[in-house]
Amino acid sequence: MLCFIAILFFELYMIQISNLIYCDARLEQLEITNRLLPNAYRETPYLIVKNFFTPELCMQLASMVRKDKDAEAAKVKQESISGIIEADVVTKYRKTNIYTLDDFYSEYYEKQFLKYKPMIEEYFGAVMTLSTGIQVLEYKEGYFYVKHADDSSELVDEEGQTVAFKCVAPERKLTTVLFGTSHRDSSDDGEGFTGGELLFNYLYDKERNPVKIKPQAGDMVVFPSNPYFSHEVLPVEKGYRLTLVQWHDAIW
Repeated sequence: MLCFIAILFFELYMIQISNLIYCDARLEQLEITNRLLPNAYRETPYLIVKNFFTPELCMQLASMVRKDKDAEAAKVKQESISGIIEADVVTKYRKTNIYTLDDFYSEYYEKQFLKYKPMIEEYFGAVMTLSTGIQVLEYKEGYFYVKHADDSSELVDEEGQTVAFKCVAPERKLTTVLFGTSHRDSSDDGEGFTGGELLFNYLYDKERNPVKIKPQAGDMVVFPSNPYFSHEVLPVEKGYRLTLVQWHDAIW
């Protein structure tokens, strides 16, 4: 009986947005400025580009960043009572270190991005225009980032229910996350990290499981920056999680 109720709930409150992935239907009732989604006949509404960086280059980059002492705590955007959007360090929401990318890796990244840009544009049916700088984000053991949308602030009522999204970064249409280290299912699997999955809060697979990305070093994950793809970085249990993150404006 409980299984039947769970299946009925899934069918009533989920919409299919790709061949393999469903989304919480409640988002359809909310005002969302950017509703970019890829063609519904894609396997998934996000794209994974394999070997954007080679494993060897990832190892070198991770080693360099771990030795670099010139880091700062990453910030989150908050809206004050005056309506001004400001960025500040709030460790209860986000515990991450941020670095500046070395010129060699930055140039190599840009070369690779130009190579894969046509494929990304074709996948999402969009033309990418301006891009932000590349953020190098480090997650050590216990580091995390709570649920958020890259282009919007989530507004909740007194009961904690989501009632709206306010777009605070309209220039963010697509998000790219390049992984410099690999996810491991156990701490015995060698270098990389356990925990630290990229969890999409409103996306589910056919078995009704929340979508969690468990990448390998060199994988780039590309997804729209809008609230459909609200996500969090689960706490890193062991190891070292390194990502290169960038946001891109686009027209479609």
